[in-house]
Amino acid sequence: MSLVAINVDDAVKDTGARHIVPVSGGKDSSALAVYLKQRNPEVNFEYVFSDTGVELPETIDYLDRLENIIGVKIHRVSAMEMFDVAEKPGRTAFDVALFEHFAGFLPSPRARWCTRIMKIAPFERFIGGNRAYSYIGLRADENRVGYLGTGTAGAKPVVISEKPNITPVYPYRDDAIDLAEVGRILDSAGLGLPDYYEWRSRSGCYFCFYQQIGEWQGLKERHPELYEKAKAYETMKKGRKYTWVDGRSLDDVENMPRRAVKSKAEDGCAVCHL
Repeated sequence: MSLVAINVDDAVKDTGARHIVPVSGGKDSSALAVYLKQRNPEVNFEYVFSDTGVELPETIDYLDRLENIIGVKIHRVSAMEMFDVAEKPGRTAFDVALFEHFAGFLPSPRARWCTRIMKIAPFERFIGGNRAYSYIGLRADENRVGYLGTGTAGAKPVVISEKPNITPVYPYRDDAIDLAEVGRILDSAGLGLPDYYEWRSRSGCYFCFYQQIGEWQGLKERHPELYEKAKAYETMKKGRKYTWVDGRSLDDVENMPRRAVKSKAEDGCAVCHL
């Protein structure tokens, strides 16, 4: 099987494959989970969330609510299952990857090891070698750029995995569903938007390096304890300071004038933010 997308109407007819809906805790994938359950109740959709262990508490709460609404278990998978380390209170998969596999070098837009290790690898492990369809919440009205793939003309489409046994499906594109319709789906289900949209434009780890300055400031205001944890990760190695924000430390950010947050998350990794 190739990475060429298949129409949702054809995908749901394939009873010999698994039907996987990756959810991030964001509005688009959450609405897609609701939409597919309503659109094709006869299909055994499997919902999966790759938990980094450093998610916002609002994200976890939202996923719990989504699970109750669709009435289907959301499989919570983690990279910790792939690490040969003992479980310890407070130890996260991100910490294991950071310190034991990447020598303390923080991920960045130029080195997005977190996406591959923390999100995609557990997702692929969940599917294994089974033939599967991955239903991706890429809306009909967006031209997203993100790992993997880009939404730009002539480039390969956004996918969650490049494994040949996993075929991408874009129900929103096939059914012409835009942002307004996503909002309607969430409201009609009684789910609404995640609470973090009050101060943040995306789902993902609380210290995501794609956050805008205003989002970091929002984290400081809403979750000061998480902001301090993010600061503790910033380090100096071989004469170079490694920070979450390019060219600034979080000490700098918290002393900057308050910045507005753009409503559209223009950058980011598809598996984290869709």
